[in-house]
Amino acid sequence: MLIEADLPESLYKKRLSRQDALLSILCVRYQKPKKTSDIKMLGRNAGLTEIQRWNISDILAKSKGLAIRIRDGWAITSRGREHVRSLNILPEKKSRKVIHYASALRSATKRITNEDTAAFIEEAISSFEAELYRAAVVLSWVGAVSLLQDQIVSHHLANFNAEAQKRDASWKPARTKDDLSKMKESDFLDILASPPISLIGMSVKQELKTCLQLRNGCGHPSSLSIGENRVAAHLEVLILNVFAKFS
Repeated sequence: MLIEADLPESLYKKRLSRQDALLSILCVRYQKPKKTSDIKMLGRNAGLTEIQRWNISDILAKSKGLAIRIRDGWAITSRGREHVRSLNILPEKKSRKVIHYASALRSATKRITNEDTAAFIEEAISSFEAELYRAAVVLSWVGAVSLLQDQIVSHHLANFNAEAQKRDASWKPARTKDDLSKMKESDFLDILASPPISLIGMSVKQELKTCLQLRNGCGHPSSLSIGENRVAAHLEVLILNVFAKFS
């Protein structure tokens, strides 16, 4: 819902109660629970210096289910997120196109069980809404690749390793997602589209390689400029061919 860069403006857009300020902070990468020390750090970084004196656990415990304490810290609930949206402090969405693709990505995020992947996608959505187009491209690509890697680890690992060793005799059989990340992403896509895996078709592979080229252009310092339409097209390919199919 929020990226950290948006937090100062959101906190000071209107006068918030302590509880609403804390709930807003919990909306930053909301899938990941936060310890009180994390909440204080985010608040301080956003200019909310008085947060140091707050009894954060006591305030959130009185939120009537808008936030809950779990093993890893405090987490905002779906009711809590709706409450923050109702405060009208979140960055305004730019257009119907932004609303459409952000909504489609959020629907896909609900089905993703891997918290790290879901967090990347949420940050990609927030970046797109905030017109941080390079970040939206990079983060959405990372989330998509993570889903594809999950598919390989769960269902195709033996065939993947066999095909990888045919192409590169020095390939050490992968066991985890981290092992898969050692392969160039272009080569990874080639294997996904090859029998007997055939996780994606050849046309999809070409579209994803186009997305990869854009990701590379956005992930390194360059003179490349992109706008809403180009990023929307990138997101559309990932939504239709990765997030909708493999979430």
